[in-house]
Amino acid sequence: MIEELLPRPVTTAEAFGDPAGPPVPFPGEEHLLAHAVPARRREFTTARACARRALGRLGVPPVAIPYDADRAPVWPDGVVGSITHCTGYRAAAVARATDLASLGFDAEPHGPLEHDGVLHMVTGAQERAHLAELARLRPDVHWDRALFSAKESVFKAWSPLTGRWLDFTEATVTFRPRTETFTARLLVEGPLVDGVRLTGFEGGFLVRDGLLLTATTVSRSVRAGPGADNGPRPARPRGSR
Repeated sequence: MIEELLPRPVTTAEAFGDPAGPPVPFPGEEHLLAHAVPARRREFTTARACARRALGRLGVPPVAIPYDADRAPVWPDGVVGSITHCTGYRAAAVARATDLASLGFDAEPHGPLEHDGVLHMVTGAQERAHLAELARLRPDVHWDRALFSAKESVFKAWSPLTGRWLDFTEATVTFRPRTETFTARLLVEGPLVDGVRLTGFEGGFLVRDGLLLTATTVSRSVRAGPGADNGPRPARPRGSR
């Protein structure tokens, strides 16, 4: 599914469950799971296996994929990527760093956020009004979950470009339900990519089989100037492939 949201330079792999039997960590990743509970071991090993399949489609041989202090994957030199996992779904997406500066995607169970307090923690008043309008236009989508997921995707794309945390309230998300795309406008200074400062991120979303997926990419061919698109290229709208 995730390939529908990402442009052609990106390779992907996904799984809708874990292999039978005890999970076997890849050599060099055993220490990452030393204190993990069984469920964490299963999701980690399956998601990392997806990552190695996606890397293989780029021509990169199988390697251990550790994580950094923020628990973000550490990719081989010259590669950017993202990993996600939730109940019933694990996936990875990677690209050459010469093609994309960064990418991020997220998968969530398609249901409402569990507590109203979470919504207020991750949104501003303008976004909450936007969600109410979206619910009238497309009541089939749990828009609070979609907004949470979109911000997760944006953070995953932001983090390797900056090495800094991006708070949920430091970007505001606007959805376009007809095209199943979104814009995340940064409320803080964005990073420089190829000499151009980013002011936001463009992405896409899809809802299918009880899952909600969001994705965003940061292109290397960023343009500057009045009226130019100085943000990432939008993800490929659903059904365009």
